[in-house]
Amino acid sequence: MVSVLLAVWWIIAESERVPRLFIPHPADVVRAFFDVLTHGYRGGTLLFHLGSSLWRVFAGFALAVVTAVPIGLWMGHNRYIFAAFDPILQFYRPLPPLAYYTVLILWLGIDNESKIALLYLAAFPPLAIAASSAVRGVSEEKLHAARSLGANEMQVMWHVIFPACLPHILTGMRVSVGFTYTTLVASEIVAAQTGIGWMVLDASNFLRSDVIFMGILVMGITGVLLDRGIVFIERQLVPWKGKE
Repeated sequence: MVSVLLAVWWIIAESERVPRLFIPHPADVVRAFFDVLTHGYRGGTLLFHLGSSLWRVFAGFALAVVTAVPIGLWMGHNRYIFAAFDPILQFYRPLPPLAYYTVLILWLGIDNESKIALLYLAAFPPLAIAASSAVRGVSEEKLHAARSLGANEMQVMWHVIFPACLPHILTGMRVSVGFTYTTLVASEIVAAQTGIGWMVLDASNFLRSDVIFMGILVMGITGVLLDRGIVFIERQLVPWKGKE
């Protein structure tokens, strides 16, 4: 399917029925890629801009993993914790990121802190909800068996609930990292001077459609690689998934 889309793009560009301002020729996009890769765009190479974006994504996502997963597990395990956190999650989860990004800028400024906080908040709900839902799917027999053998609640959580929930948590991580990456552009439209999202938005101001298309392709490929990375981790940690 990808080859078909590329062929259609090439045919449309070669026919010159559509101005290159709207659909640049694939060759122009390839040239833009190597030009930005070697000479840079507005003070930074492609790897520099991409690295800046990935740093924000990884920072926000990592903070979400280490906080949302434990909270989600306890939400599923304890109804009082669920009652405390679930209304907050359900309130802000449907909100568009830009709706509360302005508040984060007021609190944290226009530097990376507000951007990482935005990505953190975007990554948090899918992880917490996935972990919470997974806990409710753990069989009561396993819990009763662990307690009958003398395990305390922390041991039950670590040795029984967490391993049973891990496949669902990793699925939640795939959803979360994708949503975090899509929120990246929103985080880079305000007072940013680096990042792949900023580069695409800045190129649109100068009608650089070749850079725009190149940036979109780079973002798409990077998103696929992030997803494949979590799939690889999933296969290493839970090789039994789908084989029960």
